[in-house]
Amino acid sequence: MSLPTFPPTRAAALERLAAVDAAAYAATRNHLKGSVTLLSPYLTHGLLTVNEVVERLQLPPTHTLTSELGWRCFFQHQLQHQGDALLDRSLRDAPLPERAYAKSLPADVREGRTGLAVIDRAVRQLYACGYLHNHARLWLASYVVHGRRVHWRAGADWLYAHLLDGDAASNHGSWQWVAQRPYLFNADNVARFAPRDWQVAGTVLDADYAQHEARARGQRPPLGAGAAGTEGVAEPACHDAPPPGLFSRLQTPQLVAGAVQLRHPWDLADLEPGPALLLLPSETFRRLPWSLARWQWLAARAEQLALPVWFGPAKALAFALQAAQPQGRDHPRLPASLRALPGMAAASSLAPALDRPGERAYSSFSSYWKRASAGSVNAASTPE
Repeated sequence: MSLPTFPPTRAAALERLAAVDAAAYAATRNHLKGSVTLLSPYLTHGLLTVNEVVERLQLPPTHTLTSELGWRCFFQHQLQHQGDALLDRSLRDAPLPERAYAKSLPADVREGRTGLAVIDRAVRQLYACGYLHNHARLWLASYVVHGRRVHWRAGADWLYAHLLDGDAASNHGSWQWVAQRPYLFNADNVARFAPRDWQVAGTVLDADYAQHEARARGQRPPLGAGAAGTEGVAEPACHDAPPPGLFSRLQTPQLVAGAVQLRHPWDLADLEPGPALLLLPSETFRRLPWSLARWQWLAARAEQLALPVWFGPAKALAFALQAAQPQGRDHPRLPASLRALPGMAAASSLAPALDRPGERAYSSFSSYWKRASAGSVNAASTPE
């Protein structure tokens, strides 16, 4: 199975969008070789917006792809209301008490040497290209949480660090969904949706759902680690600050005046003529570091846009802009001092009315999407 690539350009994003076959997506999206969109890195980093995808593809509210984009908006909605609690705290109970789950990810999972093809191939692909099909992400999360009995947060932090499309709200929200539902899978499910070399017939995963359910609820012991001596792969290092020498225009924040376009990691859209800055708040990366590959992707995009880069505490960045006339786009991952800057337009959403100040918080996708789509969509799909 060939690995996808994601050139960090608006032209590449539009080319990928033009190639989307929405009908084929609806019919085959659960298959690892299915017709998926491969738009996620461009959506996460703001080279495309969810509204633009729906409009350009002329998707009705009832289309499967519209609903899946709705999941992305729903998780942003949750992050808007829950803040970092979505990333750090279980919003619902899992099948077992919190203390029953290990707090760190086992080495054999990190190194792709569990002996289970569906897990080990997913880990290798993750490190190789920074992307996994949604079904592979669900399998991986289910194995970690319910098979190995590891806390969802440990798995979510690890996966996010290595994804080029890592959206904290969607990633951590989906891991919570897997943990709390609980979402389970077995060898038959892998055989149905994955290529032959991913399959796990004849392994510990070759059991019926009742047995997996019993394990998830603590009635069977957790699965063991892969056999000693199994060949693995080294986990790439992650960084909570820009790696030295990567950004040619990295600057110390200094007072600026006049109009300035603001960009940040979740809004790397093309620029209008005039001064611009790329803001990298240090708090964001201290909480959730990035792989070198993702830092390189960001640096390449910054270089294309010829963006001066500011890295530092959000309050220092905001202070340096106090005499400016900034224009940018809001995002719930931005620290409060940057979100409060004047001229920050609302983040892109398929349901902007639900994210206005004072609007109620929706705790389930079904209730959110029913309200967002006026009850016209069957929202019983899985998160993407």
